[in-house]
Amino acid sequence: MIRIRRSADRGAFDHGWLKTQHTFSFGEYLDREQMGFRSLRVINEDHVAPGKGFGMHPHRDMEIVTIVLAGALEHRDSLGNGQVLRPGEVQRMSAGTGIRHSEFNPSPTEPVHLYQIWLLPESPGMPPSYEQKRFEPADRLGRWQLIASPDASQGSLIIQQDVRIWLAGIPAGQSLSFELDAEHGAWVQVLKGAATLGPNGLRTGDGAAIEGDTALSFASADGAEVLLFDLATI
Repeated sequence: MIRIRRSADRGAFDHGWLKTQHTFSFGEYLDREQMGFRSLRVINEDHVAPGKGFGMHPHRDMEIVTIVLAGALEHRDSLGNGQVLRPGEVQRMSAGTGIRHSEFNPSPTEPVHLYQIWLLPESPGMPPSYEQKRFEPADRLGRWQLIASPDASQGSLIIQQDVRIWLAGIPAGQSLSFELDAEHGAWVQVLKGAATLGPNGLRTGDGAAIEGDTALSFASADGAEVLLFDLATI
């Protein structure tokens, strides 16, 4: 079964310095039908104005993954980490027993476009930790590139949950398949372009929940970039 979540149906807010869309219920946006999918709890697409950002604030017991599509995002946290995240890089923060962090657009002229994802951890009360790594876009062109996993396989970031997060660039006029375990579910998010998932057309910002299907088939007429979550936990 494939359930489509259209971009236009997401919760949307314009705060001036921040334009944001929420796939699932978050903050001011509450939809009882959209509370998450398996261990996946938040998919926020944000556009942050130059020189603006999120001040220091706390989290606990959450796995937080951030992907920048354009611009740059400066990270600082209570563990002493301070790095700038740019396109091609992925950040993973395990909040665990508690962490404070800020995310800021350091550019005086250029907005930053990003996705931030939250997943429930496998167990509460783990030590907080942070990772950031570059994943070459060329290495996911026409194939799946693993960016996060519970065992850091294929050079991926390690995440404290039975989930594997993949990125793929589907070249124009080409197709790509993905095999899903029978007991797993998947969430697909189209980051750029347009693609088909079986008979279903998906455009930029669209998402889809998948359960009960094991052979997934993607194609794109003009090229697309797709994010896929392979989720074991219900």
